[in-house]
This record gives sequence, C-alpha cells and structure tokens, in this order.
Amino acid sequence: MYYILYGFCYLLSLLPFWALYVLSDGIYLIIYRLVGYRKKVVRKNLSTAFPEKSEEERLVIEKKFYHWLCDYFLEAIKLLSISRKSLDKRFVLTNPEVIIDCFKEGQSVATILGHYCNWEWLSCVGKDYENDKWRVGLVYHPLYNKAADRLWQKIRSCIPNGVPIPKQDILRYLIQYKRDGIMSIFGYISDQAPKWENIHLWLPFLNKETPVFTGAERIMKKMNNAVFYVEMGRPKRGYYTCTYHLITKEPQKMEEHEITRRFFQMLEQTIRQRPEHYLWTHNRWKRTHEEFDRRFKVENGKVTKRKETDK
Repeated sequence: MYYILYGFCYLLSLLPFWALYVLSDGIYLIIYRLVGYRKKVVRKNLSTAFPEKSEEERLVIEKKFYHWLCDYFLEAIKLLSISRKSLDKRFVLTNPEVIIDCFKEGQSVATILGHYCNWEWLSCVGKDYENDKWRVGLVYHPLYNKAADRLWQKIRSCIPNGVPIPKQDILRYLIQYKRDGIMSIFGYISDQAPKWENIHLWLPFLNKETPVFTGAERIMKKMNNAVFYVEMGRPKRGYYTCTYHLITKEPQKMEEHEITRRFFQMLEQTIRQRPEHYLWTHNRWKRTHEEFDRRFKVENGKVTKRKETDK
C-alpha cells in the first residue's frame, strides 16, 4: 500500500506548480462547496477568534482558508520531487545566520511554531544548514495508518540533514547528538489540543481560555537550547518566507511557562495578520476549563481524575 501511495504522490509531484493549483482549485470546490468538510468547526472557531468581525468578513476568511488548505496538501506532496533551484526561489529563510551563530557558539536550537502556513515546508530549512555536524530534527506525531505515516516521513526527509523524529523519541536523539558533538535545530509544533491528563496550563488565545502543551518548554530547559519562534509568511501562492524571532538563549533562567506564554502571544499576532493561513479545521477548543475542574484535579503537578467524593 505504501508503494502504491508513494508512486501516485510522486507522479503527482512532477506536475508543475500551475497544474497543481488548477487541481487544488478543483479540490476546493469538492471539499468546500460539495462536501463542506468540517465547515461547522471552522465557522465556530472563526466566530470565537474574531467576534469583532462581521459574518461577511469571517466568510471571506473561511473561503480563503479552504483554498489555502487544498494548496497545503499539494505543496507538501510537491516536496517529493521539487528541484533545489525551485526550492531556493520559493522558500526563503530571511535570517538563517542567527541559527548558525548559535551553532558556532556551541548551543543547539529549539524552534517553536504553530499550524500556520505550510509547516511541512519548514523541513526545507535544512538546505541552509548542510553540514556533517548539523542536524534538523523534524518532530512529528506518528499516524495510525502505516502507509500514510511512511509517506509523510519521506516527504519530511527530502531535504539534506532533515531527520523525522517521533515525538516520544525527542530526548533520546537530543542527548545522543549532544554526546556526539552534533549541533541540532528541532522544530516543535505546540498549538495542538492536549489530552486531559496532559493539561498543566491554560492561556488566553484568540479570545478563548485555551489548554496548552508545556512539554516542549520542559525539553528546551533541560537541554538549555536557544529558543526561537518561527514565523512563516506566504507573500503569494507557492512562495514562503521563514523568519526566526529569538525568545531566549537562557531558557533555564526563564520563569515557568514563560516560553509557552510568549509563543502563544507571538502566534496570535501572526494569525491576526493573515488568519486564512491558520488550521481552523482543528477543534482547538473542545475542552473547557470548567469541565476540566469538574473532572480532574492537579496535585504536585500531576493531573488525576476526581473521585465521586471530590466532586
């Protein structure tokens, strides 16, 4: 099944960008106009995030979002065969030197980002860090479908020095790289909805009290990585920019959860500038603080279910 899937996607990736976007426009009509894929979730999220906007304004964002979502999948597949010349033209790191400076100073880097623009293209940062002693760690959540999981690993490892790493293996890789004297830059997508038992912090995010992951911050502090927020931009269809914004080079001196707080503040600012490039199909606010307090309690930093007598 994997080889069938890979073969189909590879042939699809050989299409020129203009043809991929013609196909994307057709897929848009199907998933948005005919199927209405997760349209209720998108409208609820946009209404929550932008109550100050009119229904007409939110509808414009909604349509632009679905166009981008279709582009996202085909652009990711394009990485299977994209030429280096085309990649250099279409994906630009505006300040790659800030990461190189950290490497030269002997400090590895952790970047933190959200589901904004085409995060799959961030695997392409490896083209600017081609060195035997440098690695780009691409942290991912393994998919249940094994064939699809192998395909996305292949897509994420098309660029030199890119290493797809399951999230449960992050520390093992980081520690081994440190022992071997290898500098690394790891990217953490940290805006998913955590499971109940992993909720240790709630923050205001897009007009809603939001449960957030704090695991990435703990790893950054443990490894004493320089921490950067990654801001992606899409100046036009098929073209992306990536800019690093320093959060801290001394994470162990930061107050608890301060890195996570700053990340969500910066991500929200990015989203508000061009909201159509955020992943609105994700049911981000399916868990509420009220339900959490009713069902769980936190003792010594550990989340446990309440007993009937506790409620």
